[in-house]
Amino acid sequence: MYKGINSPSAPRDNSPDVQAILRYLRAEIAWLKRAEGLDGGKFQRRKALIIQELRREHGLNDLLRAAGMARSTFYHNLSAIRKADKHLALKELILDIYHHHKGRYGYRRITLALRRSNVPVNHKTVQRLMGELSLRAVIRVRKYRSWKGQVGKIAPNRLQRDFTASSANEKWVSDVTEFAVNGEKLYLFPVIDAFNGEVIAYSLSERPVMALVDTMLDKAFTRLTPGDAPVLHTDQGWQYQMTAYQDRLRAAGVVQSMSRKGNCLDNAMAESFFSTLKSECFHLEEFNSIPTLREAINAYIHYYNHERISLRLNGLSPVEFRLLHLKAA
Repeated sequence: MYKGINSPSAPRDNSPDVQAILRYLRAEIAWLKRAEGLDGGKFQRRKALIIQELRREHGLNDLLRAAGMARSTFYHNLSAIRKADKHLALKELILDIYHHHKGRYGYRRITLALRRSNVPVNHKTVQRLMGELSLRAVIRVRKYRSWKGQVGKIAPNRLQRDFTASSANEKWVSDVTEFAVNGEKLYLFPVIDAFNGEVIAYSLSERPVMALVDTMLDKAFTRLTPGDAPVLHTDQGWQYQMTAYQDRLRAAGVVQSMSRKGNCLDNAMAESFFSTLKSECFHLEEFNSIPTLREAINAYIHYYNHERISLRLNGLSPVEFRLLHLKAA
């Protein structure tokens, strides 16, 4: 075992010993990620296949050490696999192409790449073999669009891009945005008060369903006081065209307003909040799971409301500005 890093006998960062340790650790991490669930001495052929695939990026000796497999055992199982699997050579070519293009190629492009290399193969065979190898093309994240045509009644644009308000609960804006993490998605529906930019209510879900809007409204309506009749402005998303949604607004004394179709500037205040949230939270960290992202968004919205100062609010946070206004009233 090595001594402390500051010890005279400790290896330097660029010494061969340190580089060997780092190289092995990278191989060990790669092995553990792929071999999760394999049972000790069983599944030797599967272990050999994983090692063979990882050899494209890591040294064989490091992988064998991480897997606890002898070199002779590895070659014995690899030989047995080659005899039993008539498509093994084709699988290795598919893996080479897939990793060379960093997962950007699906089975159609890989089929074409194989044919360009004079390997005649049917696209259905490539698709099946990619499934056996658990290979999928990188998912292209598409921007969420709530517009699905006119499915209900469209409200007029009552705000006309005027987001100034003299008091709380005079003008509200809302919209939905989408976050993508490892092929999964999370949707955020907030309600923002134009008076101070405060997020007065929001809901998060992995699906953009109507229940999200209902939860958002439940929270927003608790902020209303007798005599309040705010204008709630959204885009023309299908959720906001629903009769049940519009009935809830009328029952609460809320006036509905909608942007013109395909005009994001009509709801610039909500778009600005989403831009700030993503630049200051979502893009600053690398999220590996939806629960972690959900927790971060919850924490950020609290920070945004209570701590983040706004130049528009004379250096106060939205909540500070609202409370100051209440004291002065």
